[in-house]
Amino acid sequence: MKKVLLLSTFVALGFIAGYFFSYLLPLKTSQKSTEVSILKKERPLERYSIGNLQNANVPSGELTIGTPSEEENGLYTSSIFNFSFHPSLDEKVVKNATGLINTPKSETADAKFPVVVMIRGFVDQTIYKTGVGTQRAGEYFASHGLITVAPDFLGYAGSDSEADNIFESRFQTYTTVLSLLKSIDQIPNWDGKNIFIWGHSNGGQIATIILEVTKKDYPTVLWAPVSKPFPYSILYYTDESEDKGKFIRAKLAEFETDYDAEQYSLDNYLGDIAASIQIHQGTGDDAVPYTWNKNLYNILKDSYKERELDLDLMFYLYPGADHNLQPDWQTVVERSLNFYQNGTYPLTTSK
Repeated sequence: MKKVLLLSTFVALGFIAGYFFSYLLPLKTSQKSTEVSILKKERPLERYSIGNLQNANVPSGELTIGTPSEEENGLYTSSIFNFSFHPSLDEKVVKNATGLINTPKSETADAKFPVVVMIRGFVDQTIYKTGVGTQRAGEYFASHGLITVAPDFLGYAGSDSEADNIFESRFQTYTTVLSLLKSIDQIPNWDGKNIFIWGHSNGGQIATIILEVTKKDYPTVLWAPVSKPFPYSILYYTDESEDKGKFIRAKLAEFETDYDAEQYSLDNYLGDIAASIQIHQGTGDDAVPYTWNKNLYNILKDSYKERELDLDLMFYLYPGADHNLQPDWQTVVERSLNFYQNGTYPLTTSK
């Protein structure tokens, strides 16, 4: 009898234990599923990290050049262009950006010229028009035998809307330029070999990242580039916004929850640059402290020396000049043109 009772007790305990384990099992499974979903959380902006862009297969776009402006110039023609491309690097997603192209005039229709891709700095969308930030320098270069191509970027002028996420919108300026560089051969009068880059202010930061991503020797001129690390390069200017940067700081906090900002910061990839560079900076610049670019020059100089790169690297400092290099603009643009045309310079120089 005792054996029967003992056996019954074990059976009952087994049933009870089985009931509780069956109750707990879904909880454990649910917890595992949650952990897996956290581990597999989508991070769509990872595709724009500098390292990932270095390894990305950036597709070319389709460049369509419009009718030249009715405002005749004896040395060059100006046209609006449309550029259809893949800003997120997904070939299923196509957007259109507008921009300005200046082409030197020639006695022969089949004349060929180098191309300068021009990247402007920040301009408020409400006042922006095609060519703002690049037009004057672009006209000078075009008057001296260079084709200039200046994209407006998404959200500006006649371009399609920019990305909803403010950081994706920023990162897609990189993919715009990368795609444009892949599409230069669609310009009828390009000489087929020479591609130069020009960048001012925030455009100088974009240009620097393009050099890091491509690792190519695109001879590049930087006018007062924003050369501080991300996200400090954004936070430095937040006091200029109406809310003193509250919105941007909130969005940045969200961004840094999912992403490592170091992977998007140009200072971590300067050792990948292998291009001839000319930097121009004014000491009276109230937007970009001249010490930023003095430091950039020194870092690049040491990096080039360490890697034994035989490339031109120059830093021009203009006492008292502002963010637009005034009153030395003419000297700056002439030196920039000379850099593109001749390619023979001292290692370092200053005004």
